[in-house]
Amino acid sequence: MKILISACLLGEDVRYDGENSSIAFGKDFTFAEKEIFMDILCENEIYSFCPEVSGGLATPRDPAEIVNRTKPFIVKNKNDEDVTINFLIGARNTLDLCKNEDIKIAILKSKSPSCGNEKIYDGTFSKNLIEGQGLTAKLLIENGIKVFNENQLREIKLLLDY
Repeated sequence: MKILISACLLGEDVRYDGENSSIAFGKDFTFAEKEIFMDILCENEIYSFCPEVSGGLATPRDPAEIVNRTKPFIVKNKNDEDVTINFLIGARNTLDLCKNEDIKIAILKSKSPSCGNEKIYDGTFSKNLIEGQGLTAKLLIENGIKVFNENQLREIKLLLDY
């Protein structure tokens, strides 16, 4: 199966802070979770992608949050600069990759204004989480791609083993 995975989860230093969110080397993951992740990597065709970098944002960059979650979407960074277009381009580039490669499953970074699939920050830069989706996750889901985050590895494995 072809699976898109957020580049930061694969250990690439593309997060806003110049770091990564590696599952394989992350201290927040159990050995069992790491083992599931490695099984997913070894048994599937993996596509590494970062929507924010694809959308033209640098690494490192100022943190950004979605301040308007309905159309017209507005994403601003901590310095109040509008970076919406970068997020929209990144989301579109991600969808294009999935369509061109017939990718039906994505594992994306939780809480991200691009990749979050269940919760995102509320747009106030106060670390408050709300129900919602990042722009890339939302676009992928609207186009029939199943989106998971790094805390749903067991669910992904069950789907793949089915």
